[in-house]
Amino acid sequence: MAGVLARKAVDYVKSKDFRDYLMSTHFWGPVANWGLPIAAINDMNKSPDIISGRMTFALTCYSLMFMRFAYKVQPRNWLLFACHFTNECAQLIQGGRLIKHK
Repeated sequence: MAGVLARKAVDYVKSKDFRDYLMSTHFWGPVANWGLPIAAINDMNKSPDIISGRMTFALTCYSLMFMRFAYKVQPRNWLLFACHFTNECAQLIQGGRLIKHK
């Protein structure tokens, strides 16, 4: 069973469909966007003094809108959805830290 799944995975990685996906904006757009949640997660270890309430609110709204976009676009872009879901969670945590700090 595991061997069959591994073989299917290897066959897919070698396929033209996968290569086309790697060369598309459906892949590279979300990869570039991952900088936002990575930065927010990294900032969780820093003092809440550096948190901007306006920017946190803006990024929260931005990620909500783009999660919807990633779901509605055809074909669905799950990599972009995961990126914005992660950013949404990180921004909400940062917002909570800001409220608790003030």
